[in-house]
Amino acid sequence: MPRLPRRLAHGEEATLVEHLEELRARLVIMLVAVGLCAGVAYAFHHRIIRLLVEPLPDDHEQLLTLGPLEPFSTSVKVSIYAGLLAALPIVLWQLWSFLAPAMEEHAQRVIAIFVAFATALLAGGIAFAYFIVLPGALRFLTSYDDDLFNIQIRARDYLSFATATIVATAIVFELPIFILALVRLGVLSTAVLRRNRRLGYVMCVAVAVLLPSVDPVSLALESIPLILLFELSIWMSAFFERRWQRAGLLWTATE
Repeated sequence: MPRLPRRLAHGEEATLVEHLEELRARLVIMLVAVGLCAGVAYAFHHRIIRLLVEPLPDDHEQLLTLGPLEPFSTSVKVSIYAGLLAALPIVLWQLWSFLAPAMEEHAQRVIAIFVAFATALLAGGIAFAYFIVLPGALRFLTSYDDDLFNIQIRARDYLSFATATIVATAIVFELPIFILALVRLGVLSTAVLRRNRRLGYVMCVAVAVLLPSVDPVSLALESIPLILLFELSIWMSAFFERRWQRAGLLWTATE
């Protein structure tokens, strides 16, 4: 049996062919992981779809399909999304293992901490979207002008909307990591962030507007945590900026 690719040590030399072979092996592992996770997700797609339907009000839980292929194609699409999400730790680990040898040991430790923090933020974003954003938005959307319309919910459209909302919210919850990276690179500083705090609030609301759900309820529910995360980013940048300056690890634009 072929062995799993070995992660090179920092400074360890390897030929271009060896790097390409390692990259190919890691890509194969990623694809196999996604495929296996998607297969497992398809085996449990009834439960996954029921979980996604759970935030809907009780009188709208029966989804509508309009074609003979739609039930199957929708189930497969949901299974693929679930497989990608489930395999994400393996994918990130393979990417990290391929890139880590280019970084010094202390940088590897810092990035490992950031990866753990980013994973926690990602999980928090998924939970917030599922338990807070989706129920509030759906209560508003499914009752809006219900005296004028016969509101029926199509399975394909709803599941795409729910999935996009969860994924987008999870991504924007990575805001502190993005800001810390800019501080680490010297593009931003804590002083700049504090001086432009109000502008940051406006940008948080603008980001919330760009998310899939644009109704007033979901806009408010998404803007508030973004503003709180922006404030958290300022405090975290102040803490890390001092540590990086003392250690001489803070990059500047001229470096």
